[in-house]
Amino acid sequence: MLEIVNLDQHLKKKEWKARRSGYRQRLYDLQKAAFDIGLPTIVIFEGWDAAGKGTCVQTLTSRLDPRGFTVWPIRAARTYEKKRPWLWRFWNKLPNYGHMAIFDRSWYGRVTVERIEYGLPQRDYMRAYNDIVDFERLIAVDGYVIVKFFLHISKDEQARRFKKIAKDPLESWHLEPEDFERHANYDLWLQVYEEMLERTDTRVGPWTIVEATDRNFMLDKVYRTLIASMEEALAEHDAVPPMISEAEALGAYENA
Repeated sequence: MLEIVNLDQHLKKKEWKARRSGYRQRLYDLQKAAFDIGLPTIVIFEGWDAAGKGTCVQTLTSRLDPRGFTVWPIRAARTYEKKRPWLWRFWNKLPNYGHMAIFDRSWYGRVTVERIEYGLPQRDYMRAYNDIVDFERLIAVDGYVIVKFFLHISKDEQARRFKKIAKDPLESWHLEPEDFERHANYDLWLQVYEEMLERTDTRVGPWTIVEATDRNFMLDKVYRTLIASMEEALAEHDAVPPMISEAEALGAYENA
């Protein structure tokens, strides 16, 4: 699956800048419409180290109302969390009705990081696949919009980005020994990611594979996918807001 993705996709900077303000305004309007009717949204970012997950999160939230969303950077479970069912810590991070939760990594670490780096037994990670599908189906039935992104880059591109980050004194702290170990085992991780995508791609929680070599193309596809998903969900409630430009929105605010 991932091996046949065209990673040479790109979008000219001029085109991206021309679209960006419209995307920002549209997502803001959809956020407000979702809040008004109590429609909760979950956005998940998974993918390779240095693929651009943080960039996507930062860009998406730059024009949203901060009162209506929460960003969850997910790391290894803490000691007290390990003493509870593994999905417990994610249940506690689900957004309120009408709000949005953005996950920089998520419950999919159970079938990737814990499987490879912590030696999670096969019976446990196979059971986790069923847990994840059931979990997402349950919250989807409750009205949650689930949008899942996998950011994909090649091994060579990842190596190039690691070198660039390592040379930057303000960014080099992001790199950790395990990042290089994962890079060395790129082919193994590729197999695990492909299995994850195949086993958890469902009607209520479909995966969108994002070609992340080019930053502009990546952001454009993320915006388009999220906007389309929210518009589709709002349409079921006859609550899709009309299209307005950023200038029109600013004018309405100033005249209020």
